[in-house]
Amino acid sequence: MNQLSKIEAFWQSYLSTLSEEDRMNAPTYAVNQFSNTPEAATKVGKLVRDGVKTTTSSLVWGLEHIGEPSPIVGNIELIVDGNDEPLCIIELTEVEIKPFNSVDEQFAFEYGEGDRTLAFWLSDNWDFHSRWCIEIGREASETMPIVFQRFRVLYPPK
Repeated sequence: MNQLSKIEAFWQSYLSTLSEEDRMNAPTYAVNQFSNTPEAATKVGKLVRDGVKTTTSSLVWGLEHIGEPSPIVGNIELIVDGNDEPLCIIELTEVEIKPFNSVDEQFAFEYGEGDRTLAFWLSDNWDFHSRWCIEIGREASETMPIVFQRFRVLYPPK
């Protein structure tokens, strides 16, 4: 079975858990991966699937640069690992655009990576977002606009 078939089979498996009415009204979904290397995508994707990671963030300027719309509440994403194997399906439950330095300890803990502290989140995300700023010709700052997102796992059930 090729990757596209595996992804579609995973989606159909999810749909089979819904009522007939919910299946008829099921939204479209995007296939997505967390992180920027296959190894990290697998590691972080499993944290999402297992419910450890329930938040993420994106640099607003970066999304604008690549022409990607800002995420919105209700978006459905089928998360794949570093080999494009389906891991889970998530739904965005909260989306806020705020300055980088407005992150709090709870969000950092729900980020689920590293030691789950605010200090880790600040360091990890500063490194990531400031590299992206350099790539797109922007200057990283404590107030750069970040899309803070919360999500929940829809499938597979726990």
